[in-house]
Amino acid sequence: MSRRRGFITSTRSETGRLLATLAASRTGTLAELGTGCGVGSAWLSSGAPKGAHIVTAELDPGLSKDVQGIFHDAENVEVTCGDWTVLEQYAPFSLLFVDVRDVMASIDVLADLLEPGGIAVLDDFVPSPFWPPIVDGQVDTVREQWLTDERFAAVEMLIDPDASLIIATRR
Repeated sequence: MSRRRGFITSTRSETGRLLATLAASRTGTLAELGTGCGVGSAWLSSGAPKGAHIVTAELDPGLSKDVQGIFHDAENVEVTCGDWTVLEQYAPFSLLFVDVRDVMASIDVLADLLEPGGIAVLDDFVPSPFWPPIVDGQVDTVREQWLTDERFAAVEMLIDPDASLIIATRR
C-alpha cells in the first residue's frame, strides 16, 4: 500500500527494527504521530508485549480508513483519524514515535505526553558533523532543542549515512 499511495520512503527497516526493540521493553500505551501507511505502527506492534496498546493518528481520512483495514484483526492497534492532537486523550505514553517534522518542534506538548521514563523516537533527521547541528546552511533548532532539554536524556543515532534519529527518555 505504501508505494500505491506514493509513500516511497516509509519507515526505514533500521528504524523499524529499533522501534520493535524499544516496544518490546514497554508496557502501557505506545503511540505514533504520523501514521502514513501504518509501517511504523506495524513495527511497534511486532515488538510490543502482550497487553500493550498502540494508538496512531492519521490526518487523511482515506488513508486512515485504509490503515484501519490493515489492522482490523490486530487487537492491540487503534488507528484514529485526525491530526496528532487527537492522541492527547490516550496519554501518557511509554513510547512515542514522532514521524512528523513540524510536530517535533512542539517539545513542551510532546514532553507532557510522555510518562516518566517514557521514550520519544524522532525520525527523519539529516546527519550533521557540526555542533550546533547545521542543515542546509542553518542551525537545526529542533534537533538542538531535543538534545539539550533538561527534561530528557537524549542521543542522536545514525541509522544510515544519510539519516539519523533522536531517542529521548523523559527524566
